Amino acid sequence: MSQQKICFIGAGNMTRSIISGLIRSGYPASQVQATNPSQGKLDALATDFGVRVSQDNVSAAQDADVIILSVKPQLMEQVCQALQGIDMSNKLLITIAAGIKASRYSEYLAQPITLIRTMPNTPMQIGVGMTGLYAPQSLSDAQKAIAERLMSSGGEIVWVNEESDINQVIALAGSSPAYFFLLMESMIDAGKQMGMDEAKARSLVQQAALGAAMMAKQNPELTLGNLRENVTSKGGTTAQAIATFEAADLRGVVKKAMENCINRAEEMAKTF
Repeated sequence: MSQQKICFIGAGNMTRSIISGLIRSGYPASQVQATNPSQGKLDALATDFGVRVSQDNVSAAQDADVIILSVKPQLMEQVCQALQGIDMSNKLLITIAAGIKASRYSEYLAQPITLIRTMPNTPMQIGVGMTGLYAPQSLSDAQKAIAERLMSSGGEIVWVNEESDINQVIALAGSSPAYFFLLMESMIDAGKQMGMDEAKARSLVQQAALGAAMMAKQNPELTLGNLRENVTSKGGTTAQAIATFEAADLRGVVKKAMENCINRAEEMAKTF
């Protein structure tokens, strides 16, 4: 993959995250280009990572072996239509957009294409992301390896067998950092209301969250239920808090939230 010319169309946070991981992993900056309407974002990428930048999508895509479509779903059709004049037969396309089925990209570009759908999350910005990937069976192992290299540069990856499973990836990983931030925010707010200084409350909560996640990751032989029970002494303080969560049907709320997330992804697929 070291000889592949990579073009990111769109220079938002996710593009920055992936480029950061690529350069950190030793990928040559000279082989990476990003495009965007905003020159400010491009200048930041060029300064921070040494990659090439442009406001010309067509020229950059024409020069690339791998094109990463990193624009918002509502802009994807317009962006792709402007690229219809490019022969895509020898190019690999990778999309990180939610809600747009792989088959739609061939329609947008008015030609057969080779495309991999991915769904990364924002912790890629610090190298601990999680990305789900889907590729049609027609793609080669070498093509899939390119996507693996790109997305694993910012964390871990999981391939899914069916395209519809990408929506589950969105609910479980793509959107879920926001769930955890909401829980942490709620805990900090409660601490403040009980008299704790905000900075101290945040320090306590974020370190506890980090520790819990690391314990889960480093003890795969234990279920999350086992880990929870190890913290929960019968009749103790933790047990009282857990009982409160259970009485409020936290599991049901989480399930409903994830179902709504998936439903929205399915609605978007019909829209685009």
